[in-house]
Amino acid sequence: MSAYVTLTINGAKVKAPEGRSVLDVALDYGICIPHLCHVRGLTPIGACRLCIVEVVKNGKSKVTTSCTLEVEEGMVILAHTEKILKARKNIAEMLVAEAPNSRAIQDVALRCGVKEVRYPFRNKDCVLCGRCVRACSEIWQSKSLGFVGRGKERHVALPFDKRPEFCKRCNACIDLCPMTITPCPGPMKKGEEYLCGLCESQLSMAEEIPDSCIDCRLGEGFSCIRKKP
Repeated sequence: MSAYVTLTINGAKVKAPEGRSVLDVALDYGICIPHLCHVRGLTPIGACRLCIVEVVKNGKSKVTTSCTLEVEEGMVILAHTEKILKARKNIAEMLVAEAPNSRAIQDVALRCGVKEVRYPFRNKDCVLCGRCVRACSEIWQSKSLGFVGRGKERHVALPFDKRPEFCKRCNACIDLCPMTITPCPGPMKKGEEYLCGLCESQLSMAEEIPDSCIDCRLGEGFSCIRKKP
């Protein structure tokens, strides 16, 4: 039987089994912490940085990703302070500038309050969230995909850029990729990228309680674990 701990998230005391991540617990309790790279059941890597929170201890706080942070007894988490919201908004803005042709990323940017994009659009087809790599390795035990290179040269690739015989052709990598669903108006051509924002009405119910899950459609593009099938 799992042992439980009590922690505080945004002032609310909650109970959770030991070993669970702060992000999963917050989402279970209907506290919306935007995320992109996280998939329940896969090893968390904190790649997108969207799920950052403040952990308060002995009067001091530090910022860390909630998907990689395990719950502890007496832990105090602040997920929507001004500091966090500002940083999260900037991260979301950079993501949508990097890959505007993803409904998932457009939706996350909207949920984080992005109203304009100050960075140049790059229209990339991958943001290195690692969802495909982890699904291939951990769910299907295939290890057909992996990260290659460092820094700006880092990318996801097949061995020697060829599909190996041990690839199970399960398409899990495609199903979990946030780039597979384009924005509702359709694909954007290079040089014509823009911030979509068409689903802003989905947030109308969150005006009074912006940190709550309102069962909106803004998680469909990346299979938010709070989104019902």
